[in-house]
Amino acid sequence: MTKFIDRPRYTCALGGAVSTLHALPRTITIIHGSAGCGGNINAAINAGAGYLGGGYCGGSAMPSSNVVEQDVVFGGEARLREQIESTLEIVDGDLYVVVTGCMVDMIGDDTVSVANEFAHAGKPVIGIPTPSFKGNAFTGYELILKGLIGKYIAKQEKKDSRTVNLFGIVPAQDAFWKGNLRVLKGLLEKLGLTVNTFFGEGESLDNIKNAGGAGLNIVASNNAGIESARFFEEVHGIPYLVTPFPIGALAGEEFLRNAGRALSLEAATVEKAIAEEKEIYYDYFSRISDIYNDADLQRYAIVLGDSNYAPAITRFISDELGWLPELVVVTDVLETGQQEHVASRFENLNSGLHPALRFDSDASSVKKYLREVWPRNRNNRYYDAMNPTVILGSSFERDLSDEFGYPLIPVSFPLTGRCVMNRAYAGFSGGLSLAEDILTFLVATR
Repeated sequence: MTKFIDRPRYTCALGGAVSTLHALPRTITIIHGSAGCGGNINAAINAGAGYLGGGYCGGSAMPSSNVVEQDVVFGGEARLREQIESTLEIVDGDLYVVVTGCMVDMIGDDTVSVANEFAHAGKPVIGIPTPSFKGNAFTGYELILKGLIGKYIAKQEKKDSRTVNLFGIVPAQDAFWKGNLRVLKGLLEKLGLTVNTFFGEGESLDNIKNAGGAGLNIVASNNAGIESARFFEEVHGIPYLVTPFPIGALAGEEFLRNAGRALSLEAATVEKAIAEEKEIYYDYFSRISDIYNDADLQRYAIVLGDSNYAPAITRFISDELGWLPELVVVTDVLETGQQEHVASRFENLNSGLHPALRFDSDASSVKKYLREVWPRNRNNRYYDAMNPTVILGSSFERDLSDEFGYPLIPVSFPLTGRCVMNRAYAGFSGGLSLAEDILTFLVATR
């Protein structure tokens, strides 16, 4: 029997596509689907991503064909054509992307051909099928990237070895994506590189269109963006580097060294950047040493998150905060090979710890895994409780927090209990922010 997922921790493929396009400057999303698709996706993304907001022509203002029963029976291509025409007339943008819901792909609407009819409209219109039965938000991110790589990014024979494209951080699914991209871009710029992040601060569509001239694609992820990087190499001949999403000094140091080796940079340049970051990092980090020791702030930890955050947070709290991660649940839907790759990220922790690792998107399964890791007290004369314990997860862990009495620190999607603006957890400065958020939460009731 196929397992159902209780409270999925991601949107559908269309949702991932919409949130990815939302992060592109001056890009107008046109949904070809039923009326409920855009509204439901907007509600999920807005709250789940730390109250993202609609932005320019996003959210409830997104153009949509809103197909009805008649279109399902006779085809919705005419309705889509009409919607594209009116959107071009009314909505001011520099790139128009048609994405699709399940229904129109099931009835066979040729969205790509309809979009291609507007090749001479004066502004680019491209169609990218994104039916939700193809996967979840991570799939939607990959579909949009591959669509841009194949249909929008210009081919360039000459490559600049000092320019890189950065992938792997999924807008909205990572509520801190914009701040994370800013931090990682800043680290790479310290190596003398020019960095295209596509979805970060100060980006333009020109940056994206000219991304085919980069010398390397860097995927700061254990899963997301790897498929797109492979496709980028096939189409534009740009090699790629896959390196873990970094949180803290140790992971930040690894990130810079991996990038330096891939680009054959001088070791002195890389080590200088690392030394500068570490000096700043440990100067700030030392401020918490007194309160950490005085209050015995070491904790057991339960970590829940996607394949970027779960390994990164686990390594950070284990190797830099000195905490004891007992259970880690990776919430992505991954193939066996992908699970093995992610599992390898939990090996060789500096602390020597070996947290129990599970792969499951079902929020209701966490209690079962916790009981497997730490059996409950059955009136034992002597019982070593897993206490004090902290949960680092999503808003879905509130029930778990209430039942077991473990404080919850929300750090992964969905984040309905906090607002996110320019916060970042990536890199050296992101590690400081995460430590600050964690310890502030623990001393807040003093």
